Amino acid sequence: MRYRDILALAFRSVRSNMLRSVLTIIIIAFGIMALVVVYTAIKAINQKFTDSFSTMGASGFTIRYKERNIRFGGGDDKIKKEKKGSKKEKKSSLGKIIRKEEAEMFIKNYRFPSAKSVSVFATRNAIVSYENKKTSPNVFLFGSDENFVLLNGFKLRSGRNLNQADVQSARNVCLIGYDVAKKLFNDNPDRAVNAIIRVQNIPYRVAGVLDSRGSSFGMSWDNRIITSYTNVHRQFSSGMSYVIAVMTDDIKKVQVAMGEAEGMFRSVRKLATTEESNFVLDRNDSVAEKAMNSLSMISLSAAVIGFITLIGAAIGLMNIMLVAVTERTKEVGLVKAIGGKSKTVRIQFLMESIIISVLGAMLGIILGILIGNLISIAIDTGFVIPWNWVLLAVIICSITGLLAGLYPALKAGKLNPIEALRYE
Repeated sequence: MRYRDILALAFRSVRSNMLRSVLTIIIIAFGIMALVVVYTAIKAINQKFTDSFSTMGASGFTIRYKERNIRFGGGDDKIKKEKKGSKKEKKSSLGKIIRKEEAEMFIKNYRFPSAKSVSVFATRNAIVSYENKKTSPNVFLFGSDENFVLLNGFKLRSGRNLNQADVQSARNVCLIGYDVAKKLFNDNPDRAVNAIIRVQNIPYRVAGVLDSRGSSFGMSWDNRIITSYTNVHRQFSSGMSYVIAVMTDDIKKVQVAMGEAEGMFRSVRKLATTEESNFVLDRNDSVAEKAMNSLSMISLSAAVIGFITLIGAAIGLMNIMLVAVTERTKEVGLVKAIGGKSKTVRIQFLMESIIISVLGAMLGIILGILIGNLISIAIDTGFVIPWNWVLLAVIICSITGLLAGLYPALKAGKLNPIEALRYE
């Protein structure tokens, strides 16, 4: 008997036991769906991370202050210097914010070829108004300099960037995000240029409007106001820690640049050679890498759930195939009586098992991709398909079907034709 005929006979047998076949296909589909949904969602999230952080440049890094770990029940504000005969205490320098003067001194003295920027976060609850229009109290207000746009991956839609004169004079000029401009100027953001808006009830002239960058995980990149850090220092609280951003022209130079930056900033912070650095240097690409690595446990959990479901499905499939062997004992005896070989019977049962498994895989893949891409829609990324897991799902289900159908196929192939024809 030709393989095409055996395959047609296997499909007919699957259709003849439609209810059992469909239930088994659904069980397998749920196992594959669990895998594909999670990995589709993770691929979409990774894509969002990549898109969000790639604009900041992999060749850059930031310097921020190092927070002190606070212990419950007594605090850790002081580190005791335990030496024999001495009970004096020395204050820990951890948690010491980066002051404006320190950030400016670093920018002035750091000579490594790079673009440098100083920034400070003022508030996440700013209210911006223009004439009779007002935003919700959820606008992010930052202070920076003329390099903020370059180092943070923004582009100007209209108007001009901040310049050194704005920073030195600390005058009330600002850049506004696309969402803010759209809210205040009736879907015509470009009208905002040179307009006088009020930020926390303080008048600011709009120098430029930033192009839209969308949002990441519920946080809009476009719902923000950028003014000079000197203006933030003058108009708002001065007790905030400043952040220094550095971008080199080559990713291969980042490690050297970070080494020089650490040495320079230690001298700015007046740290002794034996003291621990009370600041942190973070590479831009490491932020995305850490975020993506945090998804590994979710991936592992999905894999475990999927494989457990597939094991259950394989056991169920084997049981169904054993029942099929029992029900079709006479059919097997008839095939053998008219000259059919044991090999043909084994191949037919194996094909039936594989067909059910692969159909379950296809259904699971389709459902998994559709459900997983709901997250893609929610976080505003393109339609994603985890091709490696789609291929792996098909391979896994084919192997599952092969293993689950192997014993029933061998059992069917060993049936004695005379005894099989007598079976009731």
